[in-house]
Amino acid sequence: MSERRYSLDRFLEKTRDKDLDQGLFELESDRMLDINLNGEVWTKMGSMIAYTGNVKFEREGILSQGLGNLLKKAVSGEGTALTKVTGKGSVFCADSGKKITILELQNEAICVNGNDLLAFEMSLNYNIKMMKKMTAMLAGGLFNIRLEGTGMVAITSHYDPITLPVTPHQPVVTDPNATVLWSGQLEPQLKTDVQFKTMLGRGSGESLQFLFQGHGFVVVQPYEEVVFQNQG
Repeated sequence: MSERRYSLDRFLEKTRDKDLDQGLFELESDRMLDINLNGEVWTKMGSMIAYTGNVKFEREGILSQGLGNLLKKAVSGEGTALTKVTGKGSVFCADSGKKITILELQNEAICVNGNDLLAFEMSLNYNIKMMKKMTAMLAGGLFNIRLEGTGMVAITSHYDPITLPVTPHQPVVTDPNATVLWSGQLEPQLKTDVQFKTMLGRGSGESLQFLFQGHGFVVVQPYEEVVFQNQG
């Protein structure tokens, strides 16, 4: 009985790629994205783990998003590098085993932490945004990507994210390392908690915070992902 339960055929059947007929983006599992490619999409560089069909991968052109983004990339290194995937086939993407969430924007805008963007449709306009204070680099939260328009986007998070509403009467303060995305109409301000910094004896982390004010939402994960986006 145990041999049948754990047979190779049983394993192959259980893990076999299944066409879920869900469109361009499918969740093969909570941590693996299946892109049913028939044209072009953007993916995070290095996220492809397998593919089938006639597919070509091309690093984002150095001037494809204008001189402004080129200068930001020169500072950010590989933190926001993208790959254009072209052709017809199935492309499987993942990012360090992080949980994947698919969002369908309908003439909407969001800002995503550069570490947490996995893939998005060509129909979405994107722009690399840079925080004004360089001290944000201490928390690895210096760069984010604004996506706007109509189309699908896949984001990643460590474990299950939660959404916090932001209102004029209820601002939200987050740890930059735990902040995944926020609504496009919000502009986070850097907030330094000197007292907290002194209490913890730390030079970064919780002492450096994002302050969100206005109308919108912010999504956080139960994990502090410290990634220095300026590393080469």
